Amino acid sequence: MIKMKNHIIDKDEEDRRLKALAEYRILGTEPESCYDDITQIAARTCHVPISLMTLVDKDRQWFKSKVGFQTSETRRDWSFCTHAIKENNPLIVNDAYQDKRFINNPLVTGEPKIRFYAGFPLKNNEGNKLGTLCVIDRKPGSLDEEQCSIMELLAKQIVSFLELRKRSLNLLDALSHLHHQEGILSVCSYCREVRNKDGDWQHIEKYLSNVSNIQFSHGVCDSCMERHFPDVVEAWSKNEYMPS
Repeated sequence: MIKMKNHIIDKDEEDRRLKALAEYRILGTEPESCYDDITQIAARTCHVPISLMTLVDKDRQWFKSKVGFQTSETRRDWSFCTHAIKENNPLIVNDAYQDKRFINNPLVTGEPKIRFYAGFPLKNNEGNKLGTLCVIDRKPGSLDEEQCSIMELLAKQIVSFLELRKRSLNLLDALSHLHHQEGILSVCSYCREVRNKDGDWQHIEKYLSNVSNIQFSHGVCDSCMERHFPDVVEAWSKNEYMPS
């Protein structure tokens, strides 16, 4: 167990969480409109002056996107979001002055003078809580059911963007690995399998999976649809059949 001010963290769980966070390679990166749009929507939906996308690192909380707040990070032991990522549900603090966990917190007694906080965990597919989408006000407050529902959807959208980022980076890594391999990569002219470093032939998907963290989904491109499923293409063109 790891002891931090006001709370205890399970070491194994925290190690898994930090490892998962590192895989997104996002800490310290520049602002991006896809995240900034979400924090803007969150602030307007909840009628508050401050909205943050926070990522909770080992000793700090870092803000990938922020509305109404200039600081790029704060100490983790001051962080409301550290408490939020321990919860299975959103953490709602209606009035920090009335909550013994936060009444003496430097972010309450000093800038930004937090009174109201609502943090919605950013939970990835493996169950790791990377940080939060949170909204803050300098006066006591609350959220209604519809606002909470919108915030939960926005938090899920952030996680979708993070997963897309990780997959894209893994793909670039795989392509870079292929580019920098010594010698020539052998590809079968007929079945398009690839010879690996041990001399065994593998399907390209299996080969890339072995040299990277890429996962694959499958579809059928337009050219192959026309070549192999001309009746379906014809039906689509006549609106006789729509794919489900």
